[in-house]
Amino acid sequence: MLIREFAKADLTQMIKIWNDIVIEGNAFPQENILNLENGFEFFNHQSFTGVAVINNAVVGLYILHPNNVGRCSHIANASYGVDASVRGKHIGKNLVSDSIEKARELNFKILQFNAVVESNASARHLYESLGFRQLGTIPNGFRMKDGTYENICPYFIEL
Repeated sequence: MLIREFAKADLTQMIKIWNDIVIEGNAFPQENILNLENGFEFFNHQSFTGVAVINNAVVGLYILHPNNVGRCSHIANASYGVDASVRGKHIGKNLVSDSIEKARELNFKILQFNAVVESNASARHLYESLGFRQLGTIPNGFRMKDGTYENICPYFIEL
């Protein structure tokens, strides 16, 4: 597996992975799906967008950007997506590890996740195994696709 910066030729596969997660409605806060036009703009305006590639196929991606502006712009935020057909094969772990290194290269001091859904046990386990610490719990902070609310657990790691 190779993790590299995204290219325009990757967009169709990236958008499918991203939109599948948005449509699942249990991980990303976004509700609007991407198309080729707004997808390129979205991925291109991040501090970095990486893709995981196996046999010339994009199987995962991440976006990395400041979590806030000004005096808090040294804190990064990231989102990750792995194609459903290859989940459980440590692609996510490689993406998160790569994003930590990329965040350091870009001089971020902290990587923070604002909205990790409490029931997303695999993501929470992964983050904790890489040294992220949970900041607490925000009750009913995430509206699930079915309209119910679930707690979110912010995480961070010092870089």
